[in-house]
Amino acid sequence: MTPTLVRQHLPHAGPAPRADRGARARDWAEIQERMLVPLYEAVYDRLEVGGGTRLLGLGCGAGLALLMAASRGAAVTGVDSSSPERLALARERLLPEGRGTHPRGHRLVAGSPGDAAVAGAPAYNLVTAFEPIGCVAGDSEGLGALLAEAAPLTGRGTPVVLVGWGPPERCSTSAVLRVATKLADPLRGAAALRAARRDDLEEVAQRAGLRPDGSGRVACPFGYADVDSAVRGLLSTGLFDAAVDATDQAQVDKEVAEALHPHLRRDGTVWMPNVFRYLIARTV
Repeated sequence: MTPTLVRQHLPHAGPAPRADRGARARDWAEIQERMLVPLYEAVYDRLEVGGGTRLLGLGCGAGLALLMAASRGAAVTGVDSSSPERLALARERLLPEGRGTHPRGHRLVAGSPGDAAVAGAPAYNLVTAFEPIGCVAGDSEGLGALLAEAAPLTGRGTPVVLVGWGPPERCSTSAVLRVATKLADPLRGAAALRAARRDDLEEVAQRAGLRPDGSGRVACPFGYADVDSAVRGLLSTGLFDAAVDATDQAQVDKEVAEALHPHLRRDGTVWMPNVFRYLIARTV
């Protein structure tokens, strides 16, 4: 599935102030979310996602990863409690005519993994947590609890996919993300933005009682039509929220744009190579 096709699922609401949560959710869905498509494809290929897959997506956001799994024949359930605006866009993509469920069993749940339980339903045989960790100190907090809550909805040996940022030397975007921590807390900025560690994902899996069972790395370059699109896409991740609170939107926009200059190409596009790592762990 290509990003162009995905955009057709999202009727555009017209220009809106960038600070508006709905506009930022749309920036995520139309600009930023597609950057991880190579990762989703690599995971789905490796786990042979298809007609027999019952997938539970934690932190599903605007639902692109779910949509890609559904296009392979999987029955998907997305769970998200962080952004009602992103979940509303996922409904536009996955649930026809605003219905609560899909004829093929697709569901979206505003809440925690436990809220996705359905009495008598078959167990999920794949769980994904595609929100990358390992970039900002503390960004894995809470993930272990989500995984522990999801485990009873699966069978023994079910694969659970976790994702992390690669090392800074292989992630061009790391330098731009330093703007967020520098503005949010000038005294602790360097400490707040930490390098991904080799065993980050394994540590989370083990704390959740999961058994690591293989991993991989995937190149996911961040490419944008221009600097403005890059700023909008990066700010839609939420990683710059604390910086906006500590300063103001205009200053964050300006400094992010300046940090993007080394990645600006002659044709005006922005290109930042990145590598992400995924871990496949299994329930026990």
